[in-house]
Amino acid sequence: MNNPASLLILVFFGITFLQSSYEKLFYWQENLSWLKEHFAQTRLKNYVKPALINLVVMELISTILCFVGGIELIVSDGRLFGFYGAVFSAITLLMMLFGQRLAKDYDGARTIVIYFIPAVMAVYWLN
Repeated sequence: MNNPASLLILVFFGITFLQSSYEKLFYWQENLSWLKEHFAQTRLKNYVKPALINLVVMELISTILCFVGGIELIVSDGRLFGFYGAVFSAITLLMMLFGQRLAKDYDGARTIVIYFIPAVMAVYWLN
């Protein structure tokens, strides 16, 4: 394994999106209610449920790709799954950033940027 930092970031995003998707799935109604209120004054107000479904799917895909990518990196020094895990993680974060900016939740958007930086680093390192 040439770059242990890549493995650490893949594990980080695997855990992050696993926990995030778990909370959305197992506390679906609470999340949906909160998000409907959060986006009530935006163009997304009528699309919260499909947007949430899409976000959960992207988080689960990111989780799987990051964990498989970490295993691939350890076993064969392969980078394909990890690269796509990093790319999907970055896209998922961009979706979240778009929503937070639309809702004018600038503190929430700022927090997402903190996650986005290592995602872009992982895309670069695993490319």
